[in-house]
Amino acid sequence: MKLLTALLLIALVAMIAKTYLLSFRFQSPEDYAGTGPEFVLTKHLSGEILSEGLIFGPNGKMANSFTAIMVGEWEGSSGTLSEEFTYSNGVTQSRKWYLTLGPDNTFTATADDLVGEARGVVSGATVQLNYTIKLPESAGGHVLQATDWMYLTESGVILNKSEMRKFGLKAAELVANMRPAQ
Repeated sequence: MKLLTALLLIALVAMIAKTYLLSFRFQSPEDYAGTGPEFVLTKHLSGEILSEGLIFGPNGKMANSFTAIMVGEWEGSSGTLSEEFTYSNGVTQSRKWYLTLGPDNTFTATADDLVGEARGVVSGATVQLNYTIKLPESAGGHVLQATDWMYLTESGVILNKSEMRKFGLKAAELVANMRPAQ
């Protein structure tokens, strides 16, 4: 019985270690300091941006796909990013982010479907954004903790990956690309 308890404890510790130390959530902005090309919010989230993406459910299967047209506008250290989504299930959604640049490559953001304020950090070729989002009632109205990473490539395309969690468990994952409309 002691051996079984010890093995279960080791398995639990290994699962926790994998979840927190060997996963997407273990990244930090410092990991990308000095990488390039340098992500500049006022440049790379400006003008018309086209996006395509996939949303995965908690079981890892694709639940939906989307296309989006985004428009970023800046005036000094304040900006907006308007998003118009069309999902493969026919649903449309609008969101408008209000962005404010802060000191030391930090920024904050708000949007109507956020609970409180999002906090972001720009580091090298990346942006990390953490926030709490409330899904629409049609999607269950769940409140999720989101970690959003954007990675700028040499070609100017932004690759975006987000994890949304509830009670610490992954509820959804989003993978998308964002590119300037040309």
